[in-house]
Amino acid sequence: MLTMKNILRICKFEEAGENTVLQQTSAFLAEYASLLWGCGATSIRIEKNTGRIAKALGVNFDICIMPAHVEVSVWDTDRTCAVVALRKTASCGISFNLNAALSSLSWEVEDNQLDLSTALKRFERLRESKPTGKLETLVLTSFANAAFCRLFGGDFVAMLIVFVSTLAGYKIKQIMLEDRCDVRLAFLCASFFSAALSAGGDVFNIGATPEIAIGTSVLYLVPGVLYINSVSDMIYGHYLCAFSRFMDAAILTVCLSVGLCAGMMLFGLKWL
Repeated sequence: MLTMKNILRICKFEEAGENTVLQQTSAFLAEYASLLWGCGATSIRIEKNTGRIAKALGVNFDICIMPAHVEVSVWDTDRTCAVVALRKTASCGISFNLNAALSSLSWEVEDNQLDLSTALKRFERLRESKPTGKLETLVLTSFANAAFCRLFGGDFVAMLIVFVSTLAGYKIKQIMLEDRCDVRLAFLCASFFSAALSAGGDVFNIGATPEIAIGTSVLYLVPGVLYINSVSDMIYGHYLCAFSRFMDAAILTVCLSVGLCAGMMLFGLKWL
């Protein structure tokens, strides 16, 4: 017999089940946005990707992106129930591969109309995927920085010096970050060792363009992604995030500049 007491019990059960779905959805979107921020996505990309997934899952959605946290609000279509999820931004390091994979996941959820459980499984698979190999990154970064040396007019001897100095400096950076050293200290030490090694070309008169080797030996440390993202955030009105990213980039630039100057002073080289 369907009494008023049974009706109220059924309504409470349905509301609890709906709340559970909304909680899972909001938690998933918050984790997704946090990981996107951590791997180097701009604020506008985070908004569009998470909004795309929320629309495909059939929920209303709003997001508040802060420099250290991401807050996601999710509510049902008739706006009778809402859930808020807050997550700290992931510290996974900038990764273009992960950034692209997460963006592809948002399109896949929309195009294929994936349900929440399937989207969660694929998200967890992406989050647990291994990053690019350390040795591969080390070697490719060294070749790229040597190419920068050539681009600025360095000869092949200067390119070789930059390759070796970048190889040593980037390896020091990897070791320090693995030991959870402060990233600013890691930048300072890496730039110091790279500058000190490349200064050897000027001290011992190796090559025709040793000054270019010194100047380009620390270019691999320039936080270009942070500078670009800060401009993007400023254009789209995320001023707090833009200022935060710009200050982070500026501080890292100061650290690498101090290391460069210290390496030159160690060998008594003139700055100008």
